[in-house]
Amino acid sequence: MQVLTALHTDVGIRKQTNQDSLLLKVAQTSVGKVVLAVVCDGMGGLEKGELASATVISAFSKWFDNDLPPLLQNHNWNEIQARWNLLLKEQNQRIGEYGKRLNINLGTTFSGLLIIDEHFFLIGHVGDTRVYKIDSKLELLTEDQTLVNREVQRKNLTPEQAEKDPRRNVLLQCLGASRVVEPQFISGIPTLHTVFMLCSDGFRHMISKEEIYQAFAPEKLMTEQQMKNKAIELVELNKVRNETDNISIILIKVD
Repeated sequence: MQVLTALHTDVGIRKQTNQDSLLLKVAQTSVGKVVLAVVCDGMGGLEKGELASATVISAFSKWFDNDLPPLLQNHNWNEIQARWNLLLKEQNQRIGEYGKRLNINLGTTFSGLLIIDEHFFLIGHVGDTRVYKIDSKLELLTEDQTLVNREVQRKNLTPEQAEKDPRRNVLLQCLGASRVVEPQFISGIPTLHTVFMLCSDGFRHMISKEEIYQAFAPEKLMTEQQMKNKAIELVELNKVRNETDNISIILIKVD
């Protein structure tokens, strides 16, 4: 399996600090190429959102380096979800206790993707960062854990109304600010000639699904530099259209 990757993050046009944190690791192992990508969108005043997102990124980086290799050696793919579930709940407790000690509110979303060559992929998700799959179409894999998405599911709002609803950033759960978190998990087998896209919510409000697909269709991304250029192009388009949030994206092409 061949892998191309790119990432880009931008503070945006209004905020003073970038509270998004990204992780992208690629390793050649005995079972082939292994990729870990994570996007965390932190929230909290006085840069504490940045601390929350960076804390989770650090935890998953250490997990990749220290805990994943034995699982790969034993081909123990099914154990990985249980490990991620435990790690996310530990991070929720750790960040929550830190906030209580300082009497501040802070938290972070989490969307992570692990690809183990052609054998297995796992997505873990909390909040409203997203993971998409792009092949012959653009497909949203994760489910926004937000108030407006719940209202859409209950048919109290249409998807179009939800996009404009002033409550669209109200999360039902996030790491550090929820008493209990129940992550969403998706697993499967990677298909070749596919692009995975992880992004913070700031990336997707001001651009259309069609614009995302046209930019990142697999046949248009032949080099990592092309991927990086297209990522920057769409981030800048968001800014031109007055997106006020931090804007982050990770791209992984599997061939």
